[in-house]
Amino acid sequence: MDEKTMANLRDAGCQEDLIQELEGLSSACARICRLKRYRREVLERMHAEQRQLETLDYLIHTLQIDCQSKE
Repeated sequence: MDEKTMANLRDAGCQEDLIQELEGLSSACARICRLKRYRREVLERMHAEQRQLETLDYLIHTLQIDCQSKE
């Protein structure tokens, strides 16, 4: 892979072991499949973090209501 592609992979959050794995794949189609799988993994992590943020927002909101009712 050329340096520009490798820089793009790093910018996309790919670790060196994934980049090496991609380099070892024999075809562009195989690289595309692996990158799509990595994309799904990233999206799942994002969704999990979004759920955490929503839970934190709910807790903050609940605590604010409790604070206001005690004033």
